[in-house]
Amino acid sequence: MLDFAVNVRAGAPPDWLTERLAARLSDLGRYPSVADELRAVRAVAARHGRDEAEVALLAGGAEGFSLIAGLRPRLAALIAPSFTEPEAALAAVGVPIRHVVLDPPYRLTEVPGDADLVVVGNPTNPTGVLHPRDDILALRRPGRLIVVDEAFADAVPGEPESLAGDALPDVLVLRSLTKTWSLAGLRVGYALGAPGLMARLVARRPHWPLGTLQLEAIAAANAADAVAQAEAGARELAALRVEMVAGLRALGLDVVDGAAPFVLFTVPDAELMRKHLESKGIAVRRCDTFVGLPGHHLRAAVRVEWPLLVDAMREVLP
Repeated sequence: MLDFAVNVRAGAPPDWLTERLAARLSDLGRYPSVADELRAVRAVAARHGRDEAEVALLAGGAEGFSLIAGLRPRLAALIAPSFTEPEAALAAVGVPIRHVVLDPPYRLTEVPGDADLVVVGNPTNPTGVLHPRDDILALRRPGRLIVVDEAFADAVPGEPESLAGDALPDVLVLRSLTKTWSLAGLRVGYALGAPGLMARLVARRPHWPLGTLQLEAIAAANAADAVAQAEAGARELAALRVEMVAGLRALGLDVVDGAAPFVLFTVPDAELMRKHLESKGIAVRRCDTFVGLPGHHLRAAVRVEWPLLVDAMREVLP
């Protein structure tokens, strides 16, 4: 199917990355080395101007939510609608959860005063909204940890609202490398935060939590030339997004203003539309599984084939 449902960039990883990973296949008979881990940590630290002690390597950005759950916060405030993995990870260990449901245009508001953990996506999945960094920092309170899920931050040109480079004691940033580099099957990401927090975060992990290929991918994707390539791709995606949004709005649809490599929009009957698109070999993401979103929303990844999506939708729209 033509897949607009998944937000991994179309196609396979670039050749240079595949070749670099392939060159390490002969090393799989040995455990990952300290040198491999240090090389990955140093690449991340250099990219964001952070100290090496402020970096924790992850098996995908989503692993960070499971590690945060291990900190056992008293009350977690989850900005919604948003990625559902934080709720699943926190609920699995019995952490009380309160959803802070935002209304369109999905701008941040105050959270419960007794929440000692706040989780917000930036840009947020599935709305695509990019929150100003000052709005996120306004949520800080003594004794509270702010977790910013920046899984799609490198798909926004210039990463203007990112907190990845800010060494703040009460802000933890999670990053994923699986989307931009088409590495969803490898699971690679990292966390950035204060040294003491990083130590607590990974204290109970098993030995060798990441494999050799994961460490190699993290080091490679954070090198200067790779970061420049990601930035060029982000600019292309941003231009493509403008075209795609215009095409959807030309159908008379309400499209949420955003900056992510996906678009949230409404249709009169989302279930009917998904079934129609499926019959045309096109997949989009249903959104009734997200807290705070009515059932008439759909999400579609920004892809160069967007005119095919628009043409197929036109057939059943009034």
